[in-house]
Amino acid sequence: MKRKLLYSLIGAILISPVLISCDNNQKTAKIIPSTVKKYTQPTTLEGVVSNNKGIVKSGRIKVTDESGRPIVHATIENGHFTIDVPANTELPILLTASTDSDTEQWTVAVIDDKISKYQINPATTAIAKAAKAMGGYTRPNMVRAAEETVHVPDANKTTSGWRGDPTTQYGGWH
Repeated sequence: MKRKLLYSLIGAILISPVLISCDNNQKTAKIIPSTVKKYTQPTTLEGVVSNNKGIVKSGRIKVTDESGRPIVHATIENGHFTIDVPANTELPILLTASTDSDTEQWTVAVIDDKISKYQINPATTAIAKAAKAMGGYTRPNMVRAAEETVHVPDANKTTSGWRGDPTTQYGGWH
């Protein structure tokens, strides 16, 4: 009986470091609190509205939160808009442009409080719709939506259009 107890005790002592190390290897999920971005002071946003035909000469801009609650509105004048967003407005917000007749509508999702210039056009509308379908207007969703929505032709995969040695392209250096 004493031997059995002794063997059990020795076994427990020998196996305990293994159990402890197994427990330490388990990863615990860390909950990272998401910080709510917002405009801490009144902020002016400005930009250009266009459609597939060119600049939209006149219309309206409305700023809403994610759920569609209106925040502020302004007019489009000769394709340009300037709109003042009040302090403490939480992001993301949507800038939605429409023609005077409401026959067309375009949107851009605003997720960064440091950017103040925006283009609103069919491409930004497609990106905003794709990001919302992915689960919301977060930076990862917006980046992924932009990558999947906007297509670059295979012949031009660089930002500058550089396609090779300048001495053989365009007749070389003369």
